[in-house]
Amino acid sequence: MIRADLSDIPAYKPGKLAPRALKLSSNEMAHQPLPSVQEAIAGASAGINRYPDMAAVQLRTALAGYLGVTAEQVAVGCGSTALCQQLIEATCHDGDEVVFAWRSFEAYPILVRVAGATPVAVPLTDDHRHDLDAMAAAITDRTRLVFVCNPNNPTGTTISAAEFDAFLEQVPDNVVVVLDEAYIEFTDDFDAADPTAATEATPNALQVIAEHANVVGMRTFSKVWGLAGLRVGYLFGAEELIDAVNRCYLPFSVNTVAQVAAIACLEPAARAELLGRTREVNAQRERVTGAVNSAADDEAVVPDSQGNFVWIPEDKVAAVAGIADAEGVTTGTGLASVLTERGVVTRCFPGEGLRITVTTAAETERLLAALHLS
Repeated sequence: MIRADLSDIPAYKPGKLAPRALKLSSNEMAHQPLPSVQEAIAGASAGINRYPDMAAVQLRTALAGYLGVTAEQVAVGCGSTALCQQLIEATCHDGDEVVFAWRSFEAYPILVRVAGATPVAVPLTDDHRHDLDAMAAAITDRTRLVFVCNPNNPTGTTISAAEFDAFLEQVPDNVVVVLDEAYIEFTDDFDAADPTAATEATPNALQVIAEHANVVGMRTFSKVWGLAGLRVGYLFGAEELIDAVNRCYLPFSVNTVAQVAAIACLEPAARAELLGRTREVNAQRERVTGAVNSAADDEAVVPDSQGNFVWIPEDKVAAVAGIADAEGVTTGTGLASVLTERGVVTRCFPGEGLRITVTTAAETERLLAALHLS
């Protein structure tokens, strides 16, 4: 009664919890939604006896205004993960290929295999960045979709605008490229006043889609906007691609409360305050990176992360364990266990490394104390 290959597909593993521990395992924001957003959520709750607007017209219109595109160029989904799934379903038949870097977002290979397509994972470079030339070389006649996660989760590394342009020159026009920008607001050069602004350091999907009809951008309200528990993401690009993605939308999956909360976040005053929170996160990211690397006399933490997290590769775990007075610990799994015992939960990718979310100054103090750095 069940697909023969289903047992071979790994389950998605969420960040763990531990009683009374500091949770730094899921890249969540530590701040609660703004009071104005909470009020909008409370007000929307009175109408949940009715179905939500399936087309999310008001939210897509608000996003179109924020992004500087038309509403027909915007799709919304139950978090960006659902949009990943819709994209795969919209572009792939059984056996078609989807290319992505590895390690990158954990859901990519899972969603690809659930759809009956074939995942093609391309190793990161030695400095934990996308190997765009190798990804271009991995494209075949069966390739239908390419995911580029920038900043990359879990390494925090980025590609430059020039590198991405050179990559797109190698991609056939009939292959869709997704620039997954779930963490774009945390990049040092993101312009909170103008989400369309591009720089040489980091590509901006809103600029790229104007020149490449086969590119879509994808962002989420789960991170800097503080709505992880409501699950709403958005996708933007050419109308033809957005229409195809919307045809694969699970009816009513973006609920009423999520739509209202996202619209409230996009109000100018709320938007400015929410995006302003990235300054504290970025400062703590630099603080954690500097503290660990200085104590280890090495780049034990991958430098220059541009997400709300830092990455400790597996081959650097022993150095971090040494400064944390965890002698004998040489694996990410072991270091994660030590930190959990000390009241801090992180995200371990066995055999590959440890990802630690960065949030506020107070939570950074607890993390550094657990690492015996304060």
